[in-house]
Amino acid sequence: MIVADDGVGIFARIAGALGLPDMRQALFELAKGKLTTDPSKHTGEGVFFTSRMFDTFEISANGLQFNHDPGSRHDWLQEAPGVFTDGTAVFMEIALNAGRSTAEVYSRFTDAPDDYDFSKTIVPMRLARFGDEELISRSQARRLIARFDRFRTVILDFSDVPEIGQAFADELFRVYANSHPEVEFLPRNMTRPVEKMWLRAVAPRST
Repeated sequence: MIVADDGVGIFARIAGALGLPDMRQALFELAKGKLTTDPSKHTGEGVFFTSRMFDTFEISANGLQFNHDPGSRHDWLQEAPGVFTDGTAVFMEIALNAGRSTAEVYSRFTDAPDDYDFSKTIVPMRLARFGDEELISRSQARRLIARFDRFRTVILDFSDVPEIGQAFADELFRVYANSHPEVEFLPRNMTRPVEKMWLRAVAPRST
């Protein structure tokens, strides 16, 4: 299934509406969920849940491609110059015998059946890196945590992130966590160096 338009492109639209300096950051925000440029008409949940209901889900726009494949542990973002520089194209595939149900997908990110609020998200940390940069600074952490307060649980998937810096870890796991105790962080797939920085950041400090 393909859905396409000839507009400005979804990543350019989001970047412009939110004042983001880089269209790749627009994709990262979209991957978190609960992102909309028109909250009076949209909840911002459509792309997040739709991408998890199909076997293959790809967005191409503004020379960028995003792919979510439930069969893989990765979300992919790549530059694709000359591909859909104008407009947006969404490619979706699902097998006729696909076993997942809508209820099952929703239950992964809610407290169903008691509460169907979209309260949990998975953040692919590898998409927080632009190009060859490493996650080392407080400014990168502050870029990452935008809108985390809209969720009760944030799963941080560190797949393909070999290490993080002390300042990044401190801003994320200590400074933000202490100021937002209502948000639970669940780091996953950490390498040993990443785990060491996480443990250092959350360790009790003597007064």
